[in-house]
Amino acid sequence: MNTPQTRSLVAARAGAGLLATGLAVAVGHAVAGVVAPGSSPFLAVADSVVDRAPSAVREVTIDALGTADKPALMAGLAVILVVTGVVVGLIERRGRPAGTIVLALFGLIGTAAAVTRPTAGPLWALPTVLGAIVSIVALRAMIGALFPAFPVAAAAGGPEGAASARTAESPSSPGAAAAETATRRDPDRRRFLVLAGSAAAVIAAAGATGMALTRRAAEAVAERTGLRLPRVLARNAAPAVPTGVVPDAPGVTPFLTDNDEFYRIDTALRVPSLRAADWRLRIHGMVEREIELDWQSLIDRETRERIVTMTCVSNEVGGDLVGTASWTGFSIADLLAEAGPLPDADMLLSTSVDGWTAGTPLEALTDGRDALLAVGMNGEPLPFEHGYPVRQVVPGLYGYVSATKWVVDWEVTRFDRASAYWTDRGWAERGPIRTASRIDRPAPLAELPPGPVVVAGTAWAQRRGIERVEVRVDDGPWREAQLSEEYSVDTWRMWSWTWDAEPGLHTLHVRATDGTGRVQPEERREPVPSGATGWHNRTFRVATA
Repeated sequence: MNTPQTRSLVAARAGAGLLATGLAVAVGHAVAGVVAPGSSPFLAVADSVVDRAPSAVREVTIDALGTADKPALMAGLAVILVVTGVVVGLIERRGRPAGTIVLALFGLIGTAAAVTRPTAGPLWALPTVLGAIVSIVALRAMIGALFPAFPVAAAAGGPEGAASARTAESPSSPGAAAAETATRRDPDRRRFLVLAGSAAAVIAAAGATGMALTRRAAEAVAERTGLRLPRVLARNAAPAVPTGVVPDAPGVTPFLTDNDEFYRIDTALRVPSLRAADWRLRIHGMVEREIELDWQSLIDRETRERIVTMTCVSNEVGGDLVGTASWTGFSIADLLAEAGPLPDADMLLSTSVDGWTAGTPLEALTDGRDALLAVGMNGEPLPFEHGYPVRQVVPGLYGYVSATKWVVDWEVTRFDRASAYWTDRGWAERGPIRTASRIDRPAPLAELPPGPVVVAGTAWAQRRGIERVEVRVDDGPWREAQLSEEYSVDTWRMWSWTWDAEPGLHTLHVRATDGTGRVQPEERREPVPSGATGWHNRTFRVATA
């Protein structure tokens, strides 16, 4: 029956479920502040979703949402929790604890997600377990207020029940007895409001506690703001970027990518707030001697500055998951030499503070390339999103096998003994960067005037360099573009070409040849498992004169 009283009761039940679910999340998050941030049930489940998502799903998500994939996931999980909370309240009854069972199942899922995180310990189960217990107790209490127990007279069938019934139905006060029975069958609204208010207060208090326990993030921000990068000696400084490195054309891609514009692709749903003062790096495994570095012992070493282009293996043909920055840091080869890798070691398994791992060929770290343990980016301390306080930068390799952010552990090992995060999910083991080229201007589907039009873009083949870039209009012959000066084989190279545009709809293709003379392959392949291939193209309409 759709009466105001019925609607009010339904709303109260839904509210009870929402409050109970909110308690589970808030209490779990607050307790996680004491145990470990990653043990928060909400974050642990979200991390597990990222870890277990099929590669194809991950690629589609990145392609559709870019760096907004993580906020979208968090929002989606929040919506699921809200819907679940409403359902929990609507299906729970005093004698039929269906909602309680749902909360318990969610608690099991959260506990499993937390304890299976790479850096988890036994205590990581505690936040979810406590949150689930509190939420179930609260749900039972609130639903109990909405559905109080029937009076004994209405339910009892024995002699005592009959006697109670006769007392309640005494001829001296039949109306009073009936009123008492009806009242005792109605929801105890006052008790419900007290319980609901208490639940809301606990959620607020837990939230405040969680915020107080995240002061470390604010401390890390304050530390980074006042941090001065170690001094780079002149012999170790990166050469200035010559004017000829960037073509003189409006709208071309800058040679150096601003920190705010640099792509970010990782699995961290929350950016770690590791302070430099707390940072440690352990070097162990197949080494002659184990080493542990702290911040001071790192920055006391000889500092270097290098300009390196980095590329994500998820970058589609013509994509923007590539950028160039000036990195300040310390030679990885020198650090490894101090530990003394054993002769049969061939891999460095590096681990982030949040448990993510990368397997890097040891040869790529010791063959003379400028592989750095970086602390600075474009003259500033590393941004938090890009690995503060310390990360790896290795030219010539995709980031998934080399560019560990927030790095805290190095294990020297072998590829046949260990595997890393993305190789466990079907990606190639060693990850050398493929030759790629891209048209950056004019914009796609631009309306162009007839006559001379400057087409410009970028090309990269780290560790090999770019020897030639060619452009083709429609199905015409390939025309060689003008290359800017090469800064180094570890950076991208800019190109431009002047096109005498004729009216009509035209498609331009671009291809590059690397320093070994190998032409970029035409065949289009998806990024999985070892990086995308294919020629980039853009279509333009040229207006009539």
